[in-house]
Amino acid sequence: MEVIPESVNIKDYLDELDVVDYSHPLIRQKADELFYDEQSEIEKVKIAFEFVRDKISHSWDIQSTRVVCKASEVFKNKEGICYAKSNLLTALLRLQGIPAGFCYQRLMIFDTPDKGYCLHALNGVFLRSLNRWIRIDARGNKPGVQAQFSVNKEILAFLPQEEFGEKDYPIIYTKPNPKTIATLEVNTNAIKMYKHHLPDYI
Repeated sequence: MEVIPESVNIKDYLDELDVVDYSHPLIRQKADELFYDEQSEIEKVKIAFEFVRDKISHSWDIQSTRVVCKASEVFKNKEGICYAKSNLLTALLRLQGIPAGFCYQRLMIFDTPDKGYCLHALNGVFLRSLNRWIRIDARGNKPGVQAQFSVNKEILAFLPQEEFGEKDYPIIYTKPNPKTIATLEVNTNAIKMYKHHLPDYI
């Protein structure tokens, strides 16, 4: 799928946001551990992606009720749903001067349409060395979900099944979808939120 950046100004994909709080001491400290000057841009993206994918648990996978939103909260608690994890990955990349944005898919929340749909968040990253955007999904792997970092072919957590009403949204947004952030801010139980209160369209 051809992705479409929301903004033609690449600087819009480097902004610090309330939920992408990359100046937070915890984020900066972790960045100092993960990255060093000799690493290439692509190496840094792969390292950040694999850290968020593998070291930050998806709340549903561990059946945690905690709800987190800001990148610093996600890092501190080492968990979050995809909306939260995408905030952390964006923060780590933007802190390194690597343009990163937010992408979405509409997916079945479980395994059949009658159980409902949800908006799933992943990330778009602009690689200056290749002069193009790629999409990566740090949701977290599990049986049946095996997302990988790749600059040649997308290996995402989910492949939308259009015949069941699932879809890819092609836009790479500069800010997270307001519905996703509102969902994290108003809910207090991640399990109930995941089952019943996730937005299902852009």
